[in-house]
Amino acid sequence: MAGLRYIEEVVTLALDAKLCNGCRQCTMVCPHAVFELVEGRARIADKGACMECGACSRNCAPGAITLKPGVGCAAAIINGWITGGEPSCDC
Repeated sequence: MAGLRYIEEVVTLALDAKLCNGCRQCTMVCPHAVFELVEGRARIADKGACMECGACSRNCAPGAITLKPGVGCAAAIINGWITGGEPSCDC
């Protein structure tokens, strides 16, 4: 989803490909096509398109995907700038 961008390089999304079992759940539940399957394992195809909804991590049975939902969203970043604290949009 190349056209839809948030604030780049703030997303907390991480993937441990060694834990991936190739179930494709992440590719099915991600609304912004952040993941793709390469050689039977998930790969982050477009990290900047992630909106940190958490659907991928909640549906990843082996725990290969981790993120803190809402931490990198624009509202969280702006709130952190204003308050001088940690990013939080109370998602």
